[in-house]
Amino acid sequence: MTDTELTGTPRTRQSLAVDLQVLGVRPGSVLLVHSSLRALGWVCGGPVAVVQALLDALGPDGTLVVPTHTSDNSDPAEWRNPPVPESWWAVIWEHMPGFDPAVTPSRSMGAISETVRTWPGARRSDHPQVSFAAVGAHAETVVAGHQLDQMLGDASPLGWVYQLDGDVLLLGVGHTSNTSLHLAEYRVPDPPRARQGAAVLSAGGRSWIWWEDVDTREYDFDRVGADFDAAVAGTVGRVGSAHCRLLRQRALVNFAVDWFTTHRKAEAG
Repeated sequence: MTDTELTGTPRTRQSLAVDLQVLGVRPGSVLLVHSSLRALGWVCGGPVAVVQALLDALGPDGTLVVPTHTSDNSDPAEWRNPPVPESWWAVIWEHMPGFDPAVTPSRSMGAISETVRTWPGARRSDHPQVSFAAVGAHAETVVAGHQLDQMLGDASPLGWVYQLDGDVLLLGVGHTSNTSLHLAEYRVPDPPRARQGAAVLSAGGRSWIWWEDVDTREYDFDRVGADFDAAVAGTVGRVGSAHCRLLRQRALVNFAVDWFTTHRKAEAG
């Protein structure tokens, strides 16, 4: 542990819960959280204490939702960070383990999301690439029926957060991590589409499958997020040391649909 990590005030389950309440987390709400543990500062108990604090702020009737994506379970021909040699592609298509909601860890989603995934009573959607996990009163509703070719659309947990009038908490991260903006991409007229692939488990064993879905992008998420922040009243504050935004998801998605329709159409000429 570095000296930098030991500076500032130690954070606890109790202090983080108070910060979340002051920020405006609504007891009983459905809360989709994108997070950075490091941004919070030193937390006594690490990600477990953070999840406990989130559940404390939400109360017994609330629901905590996190992304538990598995981006490595995808077409290796599309890998960029880093790319792999073309000679490897056939090996990956044949041998990538099939997605198992109970076993497959998330990738690059952070320690808080991974802790929620393994939390007692957690439920996880069964999409092989972009699953979500949830704990709480509406957990089963949020994760059920995640449609293969609606990765981040209305027939995904994002759509259920929208239907349940949930909130989005950016906990030490920016709008580039805000998956609800993808839901808006699905709602623009005639979104571009692309072939997707992943390894899955079925009654016949493990197999590789292909499907077509919306070709999502993140290159302008900072821009649409900044315009939303300027135009619509969200809540900005601190949880621990982390700079945070608390947003109503419906307002965000509705704004982003109009923004993408106007700006991306103009960019396309």
